[in-house]
Parts: sequence; structure tokens; C-alpha cells
Amino acid sequence: MKKIEVVAAIISKGDKILATQRGYGEWKDWWEFPGGKIEGTETPKNALVREIREELSADISVNNFLCTVEYDYPSFHLTMHCYFCSLLTDVWNLNEHKAACWLSKEELDNVKWLPADLQILPILK
Repeated sequence: MKKIEVVAAIISKGDKILATQRGYGEWKDWWEFPGGKIEGTETPKNALVREIREELSADISVNNFLCTVEYDYPSFHLTMHCYFCSLLTDVWNLNEHKAACWLSKEELDNVKWLPADLQILPILK
């Protein structure tokens, strides 16, 4: 089975967490924590900074490591390293996603999360 290693940013602002909605591909319209694939010799933190610049045109501070999720999708195995992050600016754009919203812990179940991202919710609650 193909293996993919990615990073995800758990971006918080006050008591809310940023969720982004995919606008493309097999999982279109599902929600996820922003991030993406680790390339070449990148560290997870460097990959996360690059991915958030690409996806949101924003700079972040990568704070604490949260967890690593291992999840088997039908066509690949995903290893996702998750970090708590903070935006360094209030201005950002959706370059790859269709929508975004800030969710409180009580609202996390209000969107349809990708299966791997869903594994993180009990830790956040």
C-alpha cells in the first residue's frame, strides 16, 4: 500500500480552531485541518510553514506537537503529524480550499471531517 506522510496545523484563535473545506478531488467538500505533504528532506515544522503559506498565504508559528495519526484510506496509508499553531497575521486567503470556519470545541462535530482528521477531535475536546 502507498504511504503518504503529511503535516496538519491546528490553528487556534482564542477558543476557536480553524477548519478548512476541500474544494477538489475525491474528498471534495469534506473538512480538514490545513497542511499537506512533507517534501524531500523537509522537517515536519518546515513543511507546515510552507504548506500554510501555499494554502492560506499566511505565516504561522508552529508551537507544540499534538499527535501523529495513522490512518488507512482505501488507496493509501496516511501518517499525519499534527501541531498546534498560531497565525502571525489576521490576513489570510483560501488559495486551495473552498471554505473555512472557526469552530469552538462544542462546534467541532458540526462539519464533515476527513476520516484521519476526525481522529484528532477527541484530543481537542
